[in-house]
Amino acid sequence: MTNVYLVRHGITAANMEDRFAGRTGEELHPGGIDQILQVGERLRDKNIAAIYCGPARRTVQSAEILGALLNVPFSPIAELDEILIPHWGGLTKDEIRQKYGLEYPTWIDTPHNFTVPGCETLKQVQDRAVEGLVRLLGDHMQKSENLLIVSHLIVLRCLVLYYQGLEISYFRSVQIDNGSIISLSADEGGWLRVNAM
Repeated sequence: MTNVYLVRHGITAANMEDRFAGRTGEELHPGGIDQILQVGERLRDKNIAAIYCGPARRTVQSAEILGALLNVPFSPIAELDEILIPHWGGLTKDEIRQKYGLEYPTWIDTPHNFTVPGCETLKQVQDRAVEGLVRLLGDHMQKSENLLIVSHLIVLRCLVLYYQGLEISYFRSVQIDNGSIISLSADEGGWLRVNAM
């Protein structure tokens, strides 16, 4: 049986300052490094064969730390990247409200309806993340190899909703803290289910 462990990157200054890091070069805060070291300890006995992460600096840093702790190679893949909302990158939530006030209420109240030219929708994020994970599973399931996925809150929420069989409109109901772990396992039909950990 293949198990997949989903990990949100460690905390960053942007997380602490209520800024939207997006696809900026935001790095881990020292506290985030500590979080990921603790994640590594929790996953030490899980026989993880490979680590995949988004290409953003904070996810790569998290994967580097985990790879060194677990003695496992890691690879960044585009499907696990943060949602693309380029004009919000680096702004605080208050700055986004002031500059893009017509967009922000939709993002907060009904994020599944968020549609802005040049930006991704949650459904697009979900589609690419699921496609990427299915591809990775195809590479590893025959060998029953366990995988570790390091990504962002938005991407991980979309994956969890998909594998729970819930609509994307439940997006805000999924709580995933920095450095937390979610376990997925394959059932008899090969379908992944979400497990508490």
